[in-house]
Amino acid sequence: MNHPETGVTRVHSITWAAKDILLFELRPLAGHGPLPGFTAGAHIDLHLSGGMVRSYSLVNPQGEAHRYVIAVNKDAATRGGSRYLHEAVRVGDCITIGSPRNNFPLAEDAPLSVFIAGGIGVTPLWCMMQRLAQLGMSWQLYYCARTRDHAAFLDEIASLSARAGANLVLNFDHEPGGRILDLRAVMRDVPRNAHVYCCGPNAMLAAFQEATTAWPQEQIHLEYFSASTPAATAGGYTVVLARSQVSIFVKEGMTILDALLEQGIDVPFSCAEGVCGSCETAVLSGVPDHRDVILTESERRSGHTMMICCSGCKSKELVLDL
Repeated sequence: MNHPETGVTRVHSITWAAKDILLFELRPLAGHGPLPGFTAGAHIDLHLSGGMVRSYSLVNPQGEAHRYVIAVNKDAATRGGSRYLHEAVRVGDCITIGSPRNNFPLAEDAPLSVFIAGGIGVTPLWCMMQRLAQLGMSWQLYYCARTRDHAAFLDEIASLSARAGANLVLNFDHEPGGRILDLRAVMRDVPRNAHVYCCGPNAMLAAFQEATTAWPQEQIHLEYFSASTPAATAGGYTVVLARSQVSIFVKEGMTILDALLEQGIDVPFSCAEGVCGSCETAVLSGVPDHRDVILTESERRSGHTMMICCSGCKSKELVLDL
């Protein structure tokens, strides 16, 4: 597995953030230089035991170079990464990480930024709030969680919103009298010049997309933590690697990534769900069958790039810049 620009960090601290959520502070090893810079909304890959690679949003303020901080929710539906971090990792352990990537950038010049968070989806948004507070820009947050005990950074967010004069709406649907946040009603009240960001479970993101269909898409921003559609595994086409001058037939039941790995071709990948963006590859010809949750509709229509971990091909041949 090829993961460029990785380095080793040490777990400096592990602290409780909310029910089933722990904060991990990662710092460079002694004698090593500062960590690569990042922007609000960025995430890093953690390379864990058994070849697991998992992506987590950075939650500490943009501009810090002495540490990265991530929040990890021990999800009942975990594929193993969050359980490993909660149960096996200890202070002092070393973890290999990738350099920060940002598929969920913040429009810092927006007259108003509206954040809609669902549970652990608050993590990239919390970093954005801190950045806007630094810049003196206007923002507001709708924060949804099952209960108050499940809401990470609640006290910190309340304090920052009070200092920044930002509107904070809390919604705990599992508490007495609680209900699911009505995103259509929320969007009716949002000024039309605002940029709106949503991160949370797939059901929330689907409702958010329905509530924002009439909005300019450049003002609407989403980040998924898991795939929303199945990977393309119909097969029956040939992938040509232009630089390598190799042709590979993708069989039924396989993704492009599966077919490449089966032939011993080393390509970057991480989540294998079209969520992280590490396998994004330039398309030279052919028609991709996009299944990722990163590319915009205009980027999909252009057909210039694709995520080979989950997307397939609608033509008989696909030529990639590999």
